[in-house]
Amino acid sequence: MLAATLRCARRCTFLMETAPMATVGTPGPPSIPRHTNRLINEKSPYLLQHAHNPVDWYPWGQEAFDKAKTENKLIFLSVGYSTCHWCHVMEEESFKSKEIGEIMNEHFVCIKVDREERPDVDKVYMTFVQWKENKDALLESSQRILEALQHTSEIRVQGQESPPPAKEVMDTCFQQLSRSYDEDYGGFSKSPKFPTPVNLNFLFTYWALHRTTPEGARALQMALHTLKMMAHGGIHDHIGQGFHRYSTDQHWHVPHFEKMLYDQGQLAVMYSKAFQISGDEFFADVVRDILLYVSRDLSDQEGGFYSAEDADSYPTTTSKEKQEGAFCVWAAEELRALLPDPVKGATEGTTLGDVFMHHYGVEESGNVDPMKDPHQELKGKNVLIARCSPELTAARFGLEPVQLSALLQECRQRLSSARAQRPRPHLDTKMLAAWNGLMISGFAQAGAALSEKGYVSRAAQAAAFLRTHLFDPNSGRLLRSCYRGKDNSVEQSAVPIQGFLEDYVFVIQALFDLYEASLEQGWLEWALHLQHMQDKLFWDAKGFAYFSTEAGDPSLLLRLKDDQDGAEPTPNSISVTNLLRAACYSGHMDWVEKARKILAAFSERLQKIPITLPEMVRATAVFHHTLKQVVVCGDPQGEDTKEMLHCVRSVFSPNKVLMVADGDSTGFLYRQLPFLASLERKDGKATAYICSNFTCSLPVTSVQELRGMLSP
Repeated sequence: MLAATLRCARRCTFLMETAPMATVGTPGPPSIPRHTNRLINEKSPYLLQHAHNPVDWYPWGQEAFDKAKTENKLIFLSVGYSTCHWCHVMEEESFKSKEIGEIMNEHFVCIKVDREERPDVDKVYMTFVQWKENKDALLESSQRILEALQHTSEIRVQGQESPPPAKEVMDTCFQQLSRSYDEDYGGFSKSPKFPTPVNLNFLFTYWALHRTTPEGARALQMALHTLKMMAHGGIHDHIGQGFHRYSTDQHWHVPHFEKMLYDQGQLAVMYSKAFQISGDEFFADVVRDILLYVSRDLSDQEGGFYSAEDADSYPTTTSKEKQEGAFCVWAAEELRALLPDPVKGATEGTTLGDVFMHHYGVEESGNVDPMKDPHQELKGKNVLIARCSPELTAARFGLEPVQLSALLQECRQRLSSARAQRPRPHLDTKMLAAWNGLMISGFAQAGAALSEKGYVSRAAQAAAFLRTHLFDPNSGRLLRSCYRGKDNSVEQSAVPIQGFLEDYVFVIQALFDLYEASLEQGWLEWALHLQHMQDKLFWDAKGFAYFSTEAGDPSLLLRLKDDQDGAEPTPNSISVTNLLRAACYSGHMDWVEKARKILAAFSERLQKIPITLPEMVRATAVFHHTLKQVVVCGDPQGEDTKEMLHCVRSVFSPNKVLMVADGDSTGFLYRQLPFLASLERKDGKATAYICSNFTCSLPVTSVQELRGMLSP
C-alpha cells in the first residue's frame, strides 16, 4: 500500500510538473454539471473547483485510504491550489475529460489535496519525488523508502555541536548572493525572477552590522536597487496595486499574474525597512500601495485576510475562455481612448495618453516579448512598466515634475475605473493562520515605521480575527484555516485542520510585531502562550529544532524539518529570532538555549551553503550579537514618551526589542520581568534604557543620544 501510494504520488507530481509551460485558455461558465464528487462537501476553494470533474475525487482522509486498501488500488494523489495557473491547465487537459475520468476511477482511488490547507502532505510527497538516487530500487520496498526519506530529511545536532560563527556564515552568504546578483535589474537570477524577501532581509542586516565597510555599502545597494526595480516593473500592479507572484523575464516586466497574500505581507515589511534606512518617500509610497491593495481586495469583513487572486480571468463579460493576465493588460488604442485629453503646458498636441504611454513603456503593437507569450494571449497587449524616471518624462514633454505626478495619478485613476468593469480573477477566500500572521506583521511594522496608526489598528483587527476564528481556547492551539461562507460568514471545515509549525511561527512573530507597534500587552501574553504550545507540539528533543508537523498523524509517513528559505522563510529560521524575542520579554532563558540548538542542528548547512538559509544566517547574527532590550519608561500617552517611541521605531536596528515600562507594577510585563521595577524616569521625563540580558545602561532622556545608541 505504501509503495503503491508513493508510486502514485510520483506519477501525479510528474504529470503536474510536465504540463506544457505555456498558457492555455479555460472555458467560460459551464452548463449544469452532470457529475458531482465528494469534494462538493469541502470548504477549500481549490477542492470545490474540482467538485464537478468526472474524476471521483476524494479529500485526503481515512475514507480514501480504506477504499484503496479494500479494493487493492493505487492512490492517485493530486496536489495544487486554487489560484495556480498550471493546476487550471492540468484540470483542463486531463481532469475534465470524461474518458480520462473513467480510466482514473477504474484503476485508482483519486485524492485531491489543497497544498495550502495541507502543506504537510505536499512536503512529504515532494520530498520523495526529489530523492534522485536509485529510485527503482527504492520502490521495491516501503521500508527502504522510509529509511531513505528519513535519512535525506534528517536534521539534527551531531554530538555537542555549537552554532556556527556569525561572521563566517554572514560573509559567505553575502559573497554567494553578491555573485548571483543582477547588476542591471536587481534580483538574484536572470529569469524567472522572484521577490525573495529573505534575501533582502539578510542584506539589510548585513549592512547594519557592516555599515562602514564597502561590503556593507554594497549589501544596501543590492537590496534598495532590487526593491526599486521591482516597484518600477510589471511585477508591480501600477493600476490595481500590490505585487504579482514573479517575473517571467530578467527585467521584472512580464509577471505570472497571480497575487499571493504572503508576498504582500513580506514585501510590506521590506519596503518599510527600506524607508527606515533611506528616508526615501518612494519606499513609503510602495508600502501604502501594497496595504491599499490588501485592505481593498484581500480583506474579509470580519478582519481576516484572503489567500490569493488568480492569474486567469475572462477578458470581457461575454468571453468564453479565460486568459492569463487579462484583467491587468492594456492595448494602446484602449489607452488612447481613455486618455484623450490635451495636456495644458506641455509641448503642442500632447495628450494624457502620450504622457502615460511614454512613461509606462506602452507600444502600439504591444510590449510583451513573443517568447514570453507562446500561446499569444498577450499579443498586442501591454504590461505597464515604468521605463523612465519622473524627471526624464517631465522633461520629455516640457512639464514640471509636480505636474507630471498629478497627471499620472489622474491617468491611473481612470484606468482603475475602466479595469473595474472587467471580470475579476478568481479570489481564494481561504484564510490561513500562517499567511495572516505574515500580513499582520506587514501592517504592524508599516504602522510603526511610517507612524500610521490606521495600519496598526488593521493589524490588531486581524489578530483579533485569528483569536476568534483560528484559535481554540479550550486546547490553547491554533487552527490552520477557515473560509468565507456563502453568506459572508466565517466557516470552519467539519473536522478543523490543526495548525502546523509555520502557523505558530508566523503568528508569534506577528504578535511580537503588533505589541511593539501598539504596546498592547495582551498580544505579548498570547505570543508567549503560543511559543510554549509550539515547543510542546513540534520540538525534537532528540535531534533538536522543530518538526514541521506534530506527532500522531497516521496518514503521514514521516515528520520533516524544512531546510531552505524560499517564498516564505522556513519556520525554524524565524523560530530562532522568535525564541530570542520571547526570552527578552519573559526572562525565560530556556528559549535562548532552544535557539542555540536550532542553529547547531543546521550548522553544517549554514557553513556550506548559507545562501539556502539567508533568514537563518540573519538569525545567527542576532543570536551572537544579543538582542538589545530598549525600555522606555513613561506614560504611553505623553508627548515625550511618544517622541522617544517614534525615535526607536524610525531607526532600523535588526537586533532590538522594544518595551514600555509604564509604572503599572501589576501589569503583565512587570510580572514577567521584575527588573523593570528598578527603572525610573529621570527628572520626570520619558527615559530610555538599553538593556542586554536584563543589565541596563545609564538612563537617556535625549532622543538624539538614544538614536546613536540604537546602532548595532
